[in-house]
Amino acid sequence: MPLRGAIFDWDGVVIDSSSLHEKSWEKLAEESGYDLPEGHFKKGFGKRNAVIIPEILGWSKDPEIIDRLGKRKEELYREMGKCEGIPILSGVKDLLKSLRDAGIPCVIGTSTEKKNVDLACAQHDLSAFFSGAVCTEDVTKGKPDPEVFLKAASLAGAEPQNCVVLEDSAHGIIAARRGGMKGLGLATTRDRKDLLECGADMVVKDPTHISIGLLESLFQS
Repeated sequence: MPLRGAIFDWDGVVIDSSSLHEKSWEKLAEESGYDLPEGHFKKGFGKRNAVIIPEILGWSKDPEIIDRLGKRKEELYREMGKCEGIPILSGVKDLLKSLRDAGIPCVIGTSTEKKNVDLACAQHDLSAFFSGAVCTEDVTKGKPDPEVFLKAASLAGAEPQNCVVLEDSAHGIIAARRGGMKGLGLATTRDRKDLLECGADMVVKDPTHISIGLLESLFQS
């Protein structure tokens, strides 16, 4: 069987966190006195704060300020996540259970902080399904560089060509393909057309449409 590992992006693939992330940026802007450019959230969703703050928001080029603002934004996200709860996407747990039962290692590969992942894992009892996680602290280059997924494949104990990446962003799909992996797009936060245009092998609406059979079919083309 060519499928030896499944790599899950986090936001928009396992959890439905877009509303909490958007509100945390708004809260950060309010308390810091910065303006948010129109359309900033869609442009930045899934990217590292070190890219969002200087390049998309245009708030600062100073590394110390960028680091401070980025950390505060994630603190605000977790504060709201603890109060409101972080929603999990329908179908994710069933998919993870089926992959575990089939002996296929699952690893997280994400641009979010490990503390964010830990919080949602605790709320939804997800830790046992994953062999590990590669988060923003673990890489030097963000997507579309494939570093995060190559490290995740190593954690899964699988060769990149035997891994499938589940992603909801264009730059994530590009990173998967650059790493020699299959890319399954989830149209949870992006249009199906956008994901296909950047190289997704297939696009589904959400995790309820994913099965092991579907993942295996990606390696038959």
